[in-house]
Amino acid sequence: MFNKYIKLVLATIAFGYAVYQFIEGYVGNGIMFVLVSLVFVFLYFRNELILLAFLRLRKQDFTGAGKWLDKIKNPASALTKKQQGYYNYLRGLLVSQTNMNEAEKYFKNAVKFGLSMDHDMAMVKLNLAGIAFTKKRKQEAQKLLTEAQKLDKRGLLNDQVKMMKQQMKRSSVPNQHYGGQRQHRPSKRR
Repeated sequence: MFNKYIKLVLATIAFGYAVYQFIEGYVGNGIMFVLVSLVFVFLYFRNELILLAFLRLRKQDFTGAGKWLDKIKNPASALTKKQQGYYNYLRGLLVSQTNMNEAEKYFKNAVKFGLSMDHDMAMVKLNLAGIAFTKKRKQEAQKLLTEAQKLDKRGLLNDQVKMMKQQMKRSSVPNQHYGGQRQHRPSKRR
């Protein structure tokens, strides 16, 4: 809702007023304003609109998540670098249902800006591997898949990685045709 710098200014003002309250002897008010300043500092590092979009995605509400992300008009000025990574990650997840090329662009931007958690980066790499595989770039997909596997330290994506590897193996096995000849079984007539 607020620009990232406005959040810092509000946190500074709230903290300054907390100090003033402590000096005046109103300890309870001072503690409250310290907590208010901590809320603004927290929202500087974790954007409220991105948090709300994540909550919508947990409920499988893609349109609701898109509406929250649409409220961020200029991600470069409103978000920190990591938040821009998560913004692109969420955009990529939303767009991947309809447009693979645009989703790939968003996922690559998410990798460029970086994400704080390894399993989120593993999910991005897994999605990029799937996109590369559908575009017949098998070596790039293999590389991204191994990177995703290394980043997934807790094994949350093991099933998806196994499934992707099986699909890659199936596509690499050439179809064997036996010259179009049909093998006939001798029929048993009695």
